[in-house]
Amino acid sequence: MKFMKLGNRPDTFFTTEAIRSVSSEVSTDLHIQVHNSLYQLHKKLCSALKDTSEHTVILLPDLPGGPEAFEVCAKYCYGITITLSALNIVPVRCAAEYLQMSDDADRGNLVGKLELFFKSCILRRWKDTLVTLQSTRNYSPLCEELGITGRCIDAIATAIIASPTQAITSSHSRKAAPKNWWAGDISELGIAHYWRVMVAVKSAGIVPNKLIGEALRIYTRRWLPNMSRNGQQNELEADDSFTESPTDAAMKHRLLMEKIVSLLPTEKGSVSCSFLLKLLKAANILHASTSSKMELARRIGLQLEEASVDGLLIPLDSNSSGTLYDVDIVMAMLEEFLLQGQSPATSPPREKLRCERRRSRSSENVHPELDKNARKQLCRILDCKKLSVEACMHAAQNELLPLRVVVQVLFFEQSRAAMSGGQVTELPSNIKALLAKTTAGGEDRDALKLHHIGTATPIEDGWSISRLKCPATKLATLKTKLAEEEDNDMDDDLIPRDALMRSASSRFKALCSLPKKPKRIISKLLAMNRSASERN
Repeated sequence: MKFMKLGNRPDTFFTTEAIRSVSSEVSTDLHIQVHNSLYQLHKKLCSALKDTSEHTVILLPDLPGGPEAFEVCAKYCYGITITLSALNIVPVRCAAEYLQMSDDADRGNLVGKLELFFKSCILRRWKDTLVTLQSTRNYSPLCEELGITGRCIDAIATAIIASPTQAITSSHSRKAAPKNWWAGDISELGIAHYWRVMVAVKSAGIVPNKLIGEALRIYTRRWLPNMSRNGQQNELEADDSFTESPTDAAMKHRLLMEKIVSLLPTEKGSVSCSFLLKLLKAANILHASTSSKMELARRIGLQLEEASVDGLLIPLDSNSSGTLYDVDIVMAMLEEFLLQGQSPATSPPREKLRCERRRSRSSENVHPELDKNARKQLCRILDCKKLSVEACMHAAQNELLPLRVVVQVLFFEQSRAAMSGGQVTELPSNIKALLAKTTAGGEDRDALKLHHIGTATPIEDGWSISRLKCPATKLATLKTKLAEEEDNDMDDDLIPRDALMRSASSRFKALCSLPKKPKRIISKLLAMNRSASERN
């Protein structure tokens, strides 16, 4: 810690019967009362008090810093050695400002020397700046007016932005340290100062959001009391730092929690889902604002896949509703989670080997890390006969589902429609023949199910289909799906579009040269079926 010494005379202050005085050959003629301390000094220290009576007592009840700061200022006037550092510069600076010890009163006065020490030493050292900022809490209005608080906050934020992953030991040296070396240090600040520092750090846009999220977690763990893990008790543990009544302490905790929520980075994953859930539990218990709770619920919904069952048990602040846990807030999380798959695409179309293809909006959100094999393996678990109508509609439009699953879904949906009394006609004979050929080749088992459409032959799944016909809308949906799948395969096989068009020069050639993949087979069959229907 940096310090500065002023004056060179020895300390001659002494105490007699609760009166502080200075040893001098000249008798004292000035009496100043600072709080409960009485000082007997000399009028020569203050020209403005030369005409006052010798027995007059000057009262200074609201002097910043109290008797300690006043005595430092008085010793400076007598030339007695004083030591200044980050521990006492704030109260002494405020007291000197109160006593008007500026250059206007006397050249080279105390205010000017304190300002020079503050700017050249305090603000250039990390620890000194933090200590100074913490001491401004007791003199907040005057420190704001003098710019002490603002300059400390700017210095701290600048140091973090300049070196977010290296600790600063002095104004000229750095050392290797954990990436969040600064998070633990600033966690000692009060919430008002901490909030201003973090706002300055975030606004620069340089410090990674992960580091900001970790810093918020460290600060919250330091100041926000823990809660019962089982959710049965809705009370916060007492904090030794608060000596106020439980109501005042709860208000401070509520303010702290809401400030933390306002500082959360917008980037998904910058803070863990478990941390957000703990904040939400605290928000419920502390009766936080609805906007803060809904913001937390929204953030949790964006990464709900990380949540555990225990984490979703969010206790209510009371049992007036007859339930222990907040069900409505969990429903809000689920709604936000489901909305992710319905957001529009944000990426522009891309081009690959002169082939333009539309980028699926679901590929940005519906587990995009899964490859084709993983999706097929996952979809084997599905029982298409048990899907609701809404689920069938969703599956038919899901661009990431394997073609086999889409065909099964549409097949069983139309089976249910037929069983409820729908009228259908048989498929053309050429379509049945091609489907039989596909089945014999073992390309796609679902082609066998389509082959049974229009017949009364039972299939292995136990469904009896009679006179089943796919409505035009369903057929169009399937055709669109298959067209997109063909487009995807074209991208995977690196076949340019013009080459593919040249290979389909005639209807006969299309029938004789069947594609290798089932999805292309069915796509062509649908086109042929449509042509046959138009002729009829």
